[in-house]
Parts: sequence; C-alpha cells; structure tokens
Amino acid sequence: MGTVTAAPSRGPVIGLAVQFLLLAALAGTVGLTVAGWLAGAAYGVVLCGLLARGLHRARMDRLGPANLVTFARALMVGGVTAMVVSGYQRPTDLVVLVTLVGVALALDGVDGQVARRTGSSSPLGARFDMEVDSILVLVLSICVAAQFGWWTIAVGGFRYAFAAAAWALPWLTAPTAPRFSRKVVAATQGVVLVVATAQILPHPVALVAMAAVVASLTWSFGLDIGWLWRAEQTRRRSVDRVVVPRRRAVAPDRPLHASPAQAG
Repeated sequence: MGTVTAAPSRGPVIGLAVQFLLLAALAGTVGLTVAGWLAGAAYGVVLCGLLARGLHRARMDRLGPANLVTFARALMVGGVTAMVVSGYQRPTDLVVLVTLVGVALALDGVDGQVARRTGSSSPLGARFDMEVDSILVLVLSICVAAQFGWWTIAVGGFRYAFAAAAWALPWLTAPTAPRFSRKVVAATQGVVLVVATAQILPHPVALVAMAAVVASLTWSFGLDIGWLWRAEQTRRRSVDRVVVPRRRAVAPDRPLHASPAQAG
C-alpha cells in the first residue's frame, strides 16, 4: 500500500499485476472460461491505463489513501466481470460472486470517508469512484439478464446513454440540483441487483423488483433531464435579455458615419 501511494506511476502497473493474480485465483478455484479470462484481462488493462492517464493529467504526485480504496474496489469489479462472462458458458459460483460484489459495494462508503478524514478529496477521486460504481452496476445488470431478459441492461445502461446524449446536447453536462430521491434510487438499484444476482428471492418477486428499479431510474433520469432543460431555457432567455438591449444601444437613429450635410 505504501509503495502504491508513494509512486503513482507504478501504482497502475502494480494494480494490473494484482488484477491478473485475482483472475488466476478465480480460475484456480471457481474456474473461468477463456472468454472470462479475456474480459477480465481487458478490463484490467483499460482500467489501469485510464487511471495512469488520469494521474498524469491531474498532475498528482501520489495516488492517495482514498483512491487506493477505490482502486481495490475496481480490481474486484474486474473479477466480477470475468465471472459474469464465464457464467454464460458454465455454472457460476454465486457465493464467490456475491461476496466479491458485496465487498466492492461495502467499500463504496469507505473511500469517501477516508478522503474526508485525510483531506485527500480530488476531482479525479470523485470521477474514479463514480466510474467504478457505474461499471459494477452495468456488469450486474448483464449478469441478471440471463434470468429476466436483456431489458435489465437498461439499469446499467441509463448512465452511459445519458453521457452519450450529452455529446450531442451539451446542456446535459450542467450540474444538477441536489436531490435525496436520486440517492435513494441509486442505493436501491444496487441492493436489488445484488439480491437478484444471489437468486435468494422467488423469480416472480425478483422480476417485479427489477421492473420497479427500471421504472424508478426512468423517473429519476426524467426528472434530471427536465430540470436541466428548464435551466437551459432560463439561461437562454437571460442571455437574450442582455444581448438585445446591447444591440439597440449601438444602433443610433442616424448613420454613425453621416456626412456633414446629413448631420446638419
């Protein structure tokens, strides 16, 4: 831990090595298919590459304790990814899978507390934490698709669809107002996905719960989009009220370059 914190340029490399060790341990215990191995390895390479790039851009001289916790969560998600992909070709050890997911979710609240207590909060850390949460939700929504159908991927796909739409509609990138219901919906989707993955509820009950999650996410994202649209319209009206008077102020009743005859 001290080595990774003190040498950020080596941190992603060490993390990639840990990712491969985790995949090897899973392959030797619960078993992984070739596709699972490739998925986990690709995830680890992309994760560590993006983290190294983020550290370089942020000009951070150390990874920091909070980011280290998030990094550990992210590596667990790599193991979950490998197991989920393998599960489409062979039975999945649900105990190991749910344990990895549970630990990753439990640490979600730890990295924020560590950041506040150590004063190591940063934009990179916040973005890193959000992306790890998003990819875990996406992987779990793919996992439960085998039980309920591919429509469950909407649970993990909402955030990425929103991000893609923001490329075409920049006003979607504006900050949204704090809303407690957004946090409730986010927490609920994690709990329902874990319960559905563990298969501890009767199928009809789990199906209704998944449908409720999709409906609540649709409602939550709809509220945010509506709020951002109204904020954009308000901004445009305020800009128009400022620009139009200025144009009138520089438009005199007679030409600016009038001849002496015209001026008389």
